[in-house]
Amino acid sequence: MYSVLPAIVSALFLGYGAYVVAVRGFNRVSTSFLVLCLTTFSWQATWSILFQVNDPAVAVSLAKAGYLLILFLPTSLYQFLVEISERTQERRWVAVSYAVAVTLAVLLLSSNWLVAGTYSYFWGYYPKAGWLHPLHVLQTVLVVNRGLYVTFRQFQIAPVEQRRRLRICMASVLIYFLAAVDYLCNYGVEFYPPGVVFIAISLGFIVIAATRYELMNPVAVAATVAHEIRTPLSSILMQAEMLARTLPDIHRGYDLAVAHGLMPSALAPATAARVADLPRRIQHQVARSTKVIDMVLSSARLDHIDRSTFSRVSAAECLEDALQSYPFKQLDRNRVSVLVINNFQFQGSSTLLEFLLFNLIKNALYAIQAADKGGITIRVATSGATGLIRFTDTGSGIPSSVLPRIFDNFYTTKKSAGAGIGLAFCRRVMDAFGGSMRCDSVAGQYTTFEMRFPLTPAEPSMTRPARKGARRAR
Repeated sequence: MYSVLPAIVSALFLGYGAYVVAVRGFNRVSTSFLVLCLTTFSWQATWSILFQVNDPAVAVSLAKAGYLLILFLPTSLYQFLVEISERTQERRWVAVSYAVAVTLAVLLLSSNWLVAGTYSYFWGYYPKAGWLHPLHVLQTVLVVNRGLYVTFRQFQIAPVEQRRRLRICMASVLIYFLAAVDYLCNYGVEFYPPGVVFIAISLGFIVIAATRYELMNPVAVAATVAHEIRTPLSSILMQAEMLARTLPDIHRGYDLAVAHGLMPSALAPATAARVADLPRRIQHQVARSTKVIDMVLSSARLDHIDRSTFSRVSAAECLEDALQSYPFKQLDRNRVSVLVINNFQFQGSSTLLEFLLFNLIKNALYAIQAADKGGITIRVATSGATGLIRFTDTGSGIPSSVLPRIFDNFYTTKKSAGAGIGLAFCRRVMDAFGGSMRCDSVAGQYTTFEMRFPLTPAEPSMTRPARKGARRAR
């Protein structure tokens, strides 16, 4: 009878942890949640067996087995809160806490310092605290409180949607932390440990956060942040418009002052021209940034792309706009070579195609930097009733074992970068265009993405020369 509740709760944690990973894939948040579920499952599943055994020797073995992962529970809670709060600087302390847990695990298996036998209570056997057990309790208090603190700090500065998620997470962890009352049983206080009830309630809170507020979805977090950026961008746009209205008068005043000898001419003609063009450039960049925000918000709905706004789009013009807008660093732009054999038009969205190209450029530059070699060649052509864009980089390439998964949601091979949503969304964009996207790669040599577009009916192919100044990748 006493084993039923921990058995049920352990099954719930294992099942929901597996479900989250199956639906969301492996990312930092879902992985940390899976670790939390596995440690909780091990704790409660072992206790459900421990409460039924009659052999004292077997009970001691089960008590130590259960405690082996209990030692990692506080750190898994800490890690979960750190990842939910996106406090990357805390990850080093999570690693330290795991190192302490590993040390305690070694001591648990090699001595009686942490678990010194068992108590025999009315519901069954229960672990007896050794002289070093208070160190584990202290670690639990420190790391869980630290996790709650960093989550609260993030809550204070977070956007509204993220605050809702963080509020529920903090409530859930606080309830889970109440399960620490079970420690009293380790010190000889006889009452049926109620921690299983608290962790069951805690899981319920996490399920609510996951279903209502997309807790485990990194795309939803990105969408929240992107939405919040709209306000400062709107302010920048208004300032640029005011600048556009006032700069001509300021410039005329400057010219008159120079002409009448009131001040020396301090601006070179080229500089003056750039200053005069500044409002237009700011407005242009704000418009581009707004487009990117729209694309991020669209990618938050990975299963839906609105086709109602699609129109006739020129592939070469989209490519040119993407290359002009992409924030290349230093000499990276010189690595890109463009060859337009035949331009084509298709029914789609220039914004979405530019977003797709941004992703490929970003990934290619990452691969080139990793390999410390390579360049990028982009080829636009037609083949019968199909338009083709072939995007090739000669960077690090993709291992054959990884290649089948690159278009999976939330799958990424980048260390400390990327959420694994870029290529997944790119393929959905091509599906929405009625086309396709495939990848061919050899590790250490090259990676080629080929996008195939259905040509717009009755629209002739157009020949367009390569962009001025472009060169072939070396």
